[in-house]
Amino acid sequence: MALTAADIRFSYDAAVTVLDGVSLEVRPGERVALVGPSGAGKTTLCRVLAGHLEPCAGHVEADGEPVSIRRTAGPLPVQLVWQHPEQAFDPRLALGASLREAGDLDTPQSRRVLDALGIRADWLVRRPCELSGGQLSRLSVARALIARPAYLIADEVSAMLDAVTQAELWGALLELQGERGFGIVLVSHSAALVGHVATRMVAL
Repeated sequence: MALTAADIRFSYDAAVTVLDGVSLEVRPGERVALVGPSGAGKTTLCRVLAGHLEPCAGHVEADGEPVSIRRTAGPLPVQLVWQHPEQAFDPRLALGASLREAGDLDTPQSRRVLDALGIRADWLVRRPCELSGGQLSRLSVARALIARPAYLIADEVSAMLDAVTQAELWGALLELQGERGFGIVLVSHSAALVGHVATRMVAL
């Protein structure tokens, strides 16, 4: 059981190769941090791992099954939390409707996620433009977890939060991981956060 990427190569155009021969394995319960300078391909690899980008070469599997948003019906076993949460929601929809695309909000598991992340009921009837970036960050994480993923890709999920709220968000995430056992791939520009959260680091 693992999220595996084997010999990944990815280019946005013929002139620039962003990822070349990257391999990675993440097991349930692990928290693997992708580290490296800007432009090293961390966000690109996150999108490849979640099936949002198809690699030019190599393959990604979650527990032995190919990962691709184009080939999988229903919620993916790998869920990506976007770096910019304001871009992750349909601006025309109430946020509750967006979350319901991932699953039933009335189950005990979903209510546990919403409570753990400090999400208020009145947020769910608002549109994305009516909430702060920090509130949208929490909702973006909630939507990913409501889909009950085996692996969570967290690309700068707390970058828009102050230090106290950042700690609260990661505390909730680690608590939920302890209960469910999903693996996490994370990217953060905060070396202190990476050092505290990650169980292993992979350099790009």
